[in-house]
Amino acid sequence: MSDAPARPAAAGSSAPVRPGAVVAVLALAGITVSLMQTLVIPIVPELPVYLHASASDAAWAVTATLLAAAVATPVAGRLGDMFGKRRMLLVSLVVLVAGSAVCALSDGLVPMIVGRALQGLAAAVVPLGISIMRDELPPEKLAGSTALMSASLGVGGALGLPAAAFLADHYDWHVLFWTSASLGVVAFALVLGLVPESAVRTGGRFDLAGALGMAVGLVSLLLAVSKGADWGWGSGSTLGLFALALVVLVAWGFFELRTAQPLVDLRTTARRQVLFTNLASIAFGFSMFAMSLVLPQLLQLPTQTGYGLGRSMLTVGLVMAPQGLVMMAMAPVSAMITKSRGPKVTLMTGAVIVAVGYGLDIVLMSEVWHLILVSCVIGAGVGFAYGAMPALIMGAVPASETAAANSLNTLMRSIGTSVASAVAGVLLAQMTISLGGHALPSENGFKAVLACGAGAAVLAFLLASFLPRHRPAGLAPVPAATGAPAERVG
Repeated sequence: MSDAPARPAAAGSSAPVRPGAVVAVLALAGITVSLMQTLVIPIVPELPVYLHASASDAAWAVTATLLAAAVATPVAGRLGDMFGKRRMLLVSLVVLVAGSAVCALSDGLVPMIVGRALQGLAAAVVPLGISIMRDELPPEKLAGSTALMSASLGVGGALGLPAAAFLADHYDWHVLFWTSASLGVVAFALVLGLVPESAVRTGGRFDLAGALGMAVGLVSLLLAVSKGADWGWGSGSTLGLFALALVVLVAWGFFELRTAQPLVDLRTTARRQVLFTNLASIAFGFSMFAMSLVLPQLLQLPTQTGYGLGRSMLTVGLVMAPQGLVMMAMAPVSAMITKSRGPKVTLMTGAVIVAVGYGLDIVLMSEVWHLILVSCVIGAGVGFAYGAMPALIMGAVPASETAAANSLNTLMRSIGTSVASAVAGVLLAQMTISLGGHALPSENGFKAVLACGAGAAVLAFLLASFLPRHRPAGLAPVPAATGAPAERVG
């Protein structure tokens, strides 16, 4: 099986492919979807009032997005490989717009949860976009373009926080969701008009049983991780969900290995390059999110603590926004290193930079400029790593499995962020000080979370060291282990 060459036109179209326009539109779509991560952060404290619900119930507006994204990402990736990546990207954007509109029209808990879940179902836009790039772009533009698309996950989150904080401070909270709906409509129109449909398809039959099994296993796992602190890590609900996840995912794995056309080709996933890239992605997801949990709290805690900076949520967003710009700026640098030394070196370099950034943060956390500096250093490392991961994945899987493989890699990062949230929550809940009768996270608690972030980056470095040595960046595919052969349509 050979890699998909860049084609002068989409299937069924006479219009030439314009690489610059394709990259810009797909990156915009990725940034639009990644905004959903930070969209509600400025209004989380007020959600119980807005939705007439308890704080624990209102938290489902955040959890629903996480769970829906975990299930939708690998499913949409597989459907994209089967029926068209652009088609599934458009479907994802339609669902995003629908979810945003539902949230914008809601004043109660249930419609808000439904809308946020619909927004989460659009999470596959980034891996689908990367896969379209592999099929449509000339080889010399692929590394930089996929690095930019991968970095859009962080760029949208970083840039979206100050924008969301500004809107929440000056307008009715529903405007946040009308804004996201409008961005989704723009992204949909641009994709429809400028992005060609890939002609690389696998065909075959969708593995519905595999999708259901994976959904049950992932939802059980992530629900236990995200709600364990609230329910109690030793509670029956938490332990029961962990046990259910273990049993279901093991059974699902055996089932997938015996299915002719599985949802996830576990034999491909077990290849050394794919396996260790995904493991490193979990560590990087943990490492990147640890900073997102610490910096906002340090900035907003009262100065009476001795280490809090007493700033507003808008300031938090402005402090973290440069990180997104740095991640974007690192995309071409990441591509240059990948072309000359290979994506393994790029990934390991990113891990070292992230670890150094966390080390700096442990000693530099008393001034606003300190936090800007360390967030930019960590953002640079994440930009390197996120640019290398698609190249590593696509260098080890056939073109017909690109969307599914990239979607699974994106899911691995999400699992890492969920684990980071749980670990940070435990540490900050256990290491507290008392101020005005209220328990607040201590300075040592924040330093412990930062140390965990540095440790996760070191772990990612060690995992990356097991990757195969540099292979040319032509992304030469490997024959599929199972399933129907890829076919070209149109």
